[in-house]
Amino acid sequence: MANNNLTNAKRAKNDEFYTQYSDIEKEIESYIEYDPNTFKGKVVYSNCDDPFESNFFRYFVLNFRRLGLKQLITTSYKPSPVANTQVGLFGDDVTLEPVKGRPKITANKFVINEVGDVDGDGSFTLEDIAKQLKANKNNEWTPLEGDGDFRSDECVELLKKADIVVTNPPFSLFREYITQLFEHKKKFLIIGNLNAITYKEVFPMIKANRVWLGNNARVNGGAMFYEIPEAIANLDQVREVKTNEKGKKIFITRVQGVRWFTNLDHGRLHQPIPLMTEADVIKFSTNKPFEHYDNYDAIEVSLVKNVPKDFDGVMGVPISFLDKYSPEQFEIIGASDNGAVDEKYKLPHFKKHNEPYVNNKKQYKRIFIKHKR
Repeated sequence: MANNNLTNAKRAKNDEFYTQYSDIEKEIESYIEYDPNTFKGKVVYSNCDDPFESNFFRYFVLNFRRLGLKQLITTSYKPSPVANTQVGLFGDDVTLEPVKGRPKITANKFVINEVGDVDGDGSFTLEDIAKQLKANKNNEWTPLEGDGDFRSDECVELLKKADIVVTNPPFSLFREYITQLFEHKKKFLIIGNLNAITYKEVFPMIKANRVWLGNNARVNGGAMFYEIPEAIANLDQVREVKTNEKGKKIFITRVQGVRWFTNLDHGRLHQPIPLMTEADVIKFSTNKPFEHYDNYDAIEVSLVKNVPKDFDGVMGVPISFLDKYSPEQFEIIGASDNGAVDEKYKLPHFKKHNEPYVNNKKQYKRIFIKHKR
């Protein structure tokens, strides 16, 4: 239910799901741990985030100096039902007073060039940024001319200035969104559905090791928990209700099959999967030999932990294999459901089928791999 709710909400633009700060922090910090200079001197662009509500904006502003950012740009797609209210950023849930040139009905653009202790209290907080933004000193807060769609000319111009894009794009527009990033040759760290792996726009890039899953690929068993504003929360979607430090209720919903997609390097990408021999897998796990596909010259391996380390042929594995994939250990041959498999691996009398069969039973969404020797 939550998956459908999220997809429909993103498409209709009448509901808002916000990535939790803790998930953003956990993922990004793992890249910094691998390479402290990942974001140093870079322009980061979050082009699907209302700055008033986005935890992406919150994370990058609060860590602007530590990450060594050159600039942070954030744009929203039209105001949400609680947009331009002082949610988190300005402390109280009070609608901002109308300011000339910043009408509430428009989408916003925030450009952060500098952070610091503005009010002289000895610490840097979001309230300092709020004061800088209100005064337009060093940082910029202006309305966008259009609706903030990432495909609009003004947002594309901002994209061209960016070094790294980090956001949670609409799932229903994921194909278009990631294709735009490919076209503009951008580094990125974005959130998408696991099934996007086999999209014809995405899989060739994964096969060529130009895109991979993020460091924390299987957070919460492959699910992600999103925050929903109280003003628009549907109790049917709510999994948990929390209270923050200011006594504000936070409604949480769980969405299954969510992953980080990136072309930024991280440590897990270079960690091989520990594997058993074929004989040990059969002895300790499967209790039977591996089955050969009816229509592919390959064997079926339904669990990643059962990939035999001494098998030299082609193996079909579930797409969740990419959670642990290391390009230094395996070569990706193709994917079944989009037909991106060399014809030489298909048995002649079954060439019309893409999905693999075992004893006439279809196996869905398989990735074909081989060991690198």
